[in-house]
Amino acid sequence: MATFVDRVTLHLTAGNGGNGCVSVRREKFKPLAGPDGGNGGDGGDIVLVADPQVTTLLGYHRSPHRSSRNGQPGMGDMRSGVSGETLELPVPIGTVVHDEDGEVLADMTEPGMRVVVAPGGQGGLGNAALATTKRKAPGFALLGTPGWTGDVSLELKTIADVALVGFPSAGKSSLIAAISAAKPKIADYPFTTLTPNLGVVESGEVRFTVADVPGLIEGASEGKGLGLEFLRHVERCEALLHVIDCATLDPGRDPISDLDVILGELERYPVPEGQTPLLERPQLVALNKVDVPEAAELADFVTAELEERGYRLFPISTASRKGLRELTFALAEVVEQARAARPAAPEQERIVLRPKAVNEKPFTVRAEGGEEHRFYRVRGDKPERWVTQTDFTNEEAIGYLADRLAKLGVEDGLFKAGAVAGSTVVIGGDGGMVFDWEPTLTSTAELITSARGTDARVGGSSRPTRNERREEYFERMDAKAAARAELEQERVSGLWADDDSDEQD
Repeated sequence: MATFVDRVTLHLTAGNGGNGCVSVRREKFKPLAGPDGGNGGDGGDIVLVADPQVTTLLGYHRSPHRSSRNGQPGMGDMRSGVSGETLELPVPIGTVVHDEDGEVLADMTEPGMRVVVAPGGQGGLGNAALATTKRKAPGFALLGTPGWTGDVSLELKTIADVALVGFPSAGKSSLIAAISAAKPKIADYPFTTLTPNLGVVESGEVRFTVADVPGLIEGASEGKGLGLEFLRHVERCEALLHVIDCATLDPGRDPISDLDVILGELERYPVPEGQTPLLERPQLVALNKVDVPEAAELADFVTAELEERGYRLFPISTASRKGLRELTFALAEVVEQARAARPAAPEQERIVLRPKAVNEKPFTVRAEGGEEHRFYRVRGDKPERWVTQTDFTNEEAIGYLADRLAKLGVEDGLFKAGAVAGSTVVIGGDGGMVFDWEPTLTSTAELITSARGTDARVGGSSRPTRNERREEYFERMDAKAAARAELEQERVSGLWADDDSDEQD
């Protein structure tokens, strides 16, 4: 069973916004005292929080599906729905957040850092909030918008001051256990360490962290062994400590060849842009296991060549603790120098709010489909959100949407794009709202006198004019006169006779 996970994919579903309420206040002697429908609550956000107490992503590996609560719908008597609670997901410091396309959304490098990765939906307005001086009793409310749904990838890159690198069974786990309070698993077979281990070392007045990176082999930068999975944990270390096994019994291996192999893998590993290449960082060499006589002789034999290369050497033994004090003080010195050379944190830029340009349109209209199947697609945050908030079972709500789109300038944009009455219009991307466009000559939704919840423009009904009523009356009178003439003709021809005339005969 895995005990350490440093890369997971989260399937997130933020809470949906609650629907607005349609309600009319009723009082004594006032059965219709005005709208009092409340607004729907906003959906809960999903937030990642950098927590120093969290060291692994194992919990998200076991349960990657996370969702926040939905907002509650509005209620009558001006009662708004309760907003969904924000879901906070703690992640280790050093976690890099990627979207589905691999773009970096955030780098959680500071304790307490918060990033909203899945915003919740917006609650819909109730009919009380939609009431105006002209639309005093709206018979509709806006629907809540859905929350964000998608995947984000979390990648943990250990933040430590010193990284211990070397071949498997070189003694890195024993070293970190000897100089810190860490208790890694230690055994005499290769690849005992399957997960990076962190230890805190105190040397004099300097405190620094040491990361035990699992054993590297030749070809690790190309994916062989475990190296590629854990080389990224070396990216954020200030210095490298090469742990060389001087008591190895493997044929063809010696301290010089082991160091050359590790250096080659570190050189081929690409670091992110803006970071110092691994081989350009301070490096020390620890010749381990010198408590073995043969290993001590081998360490003395390679000391001159390694010093010629410019490395500081430290013969050590984790079993007898020989040389550990000198090593920790040297590491503390390197860490202090690296911290002093680190550029000061840039001053936080002042937040400047810049309004949008007055001529910048909040939507776009584009003709698609070719000549035979041409349609017009409208894209924009406002039009798409308004369509989502519209209850298409309510005619008045559809009329309100038409007025909003016309006021925003969507109809003018359709005219300029070449649309005519009856053209197919799609608002949104794939799966957007499709309808046949009928241009609105004037926006008169505020003056509609039809019943609440209806819109005369949608139903197609219209109030007849005086001339139309006069023509209808004349047509009805003419039809009655023609019917009387036809009956009289039939009576004269003897097809039927009045009962009164028979009695007189």
